[in-house]
Amino acid sequence: MTRTLHPEDGGTRLVLTHAGFDLDSPMGRQALEGMGKGWPHVLDNLAQTLAATA
Repeated sequence: MTRTLHPEDGGTRLVLTHAGFDLDSPMGRQALEGMGKGWPHVLDNLAQTLAATA
């Protein structure tokens, strides 16, 4: 996973990039699908935490 921060409109944009999944294998497809479903929850929690500390 690569994390990149970019300044944007007085704030910061976080870009998360996952790569390297072998989509020809069942395990690779399952890993990608599992992470894709989990990230929205992680990012919601991050947004709530940042709002509470601002």
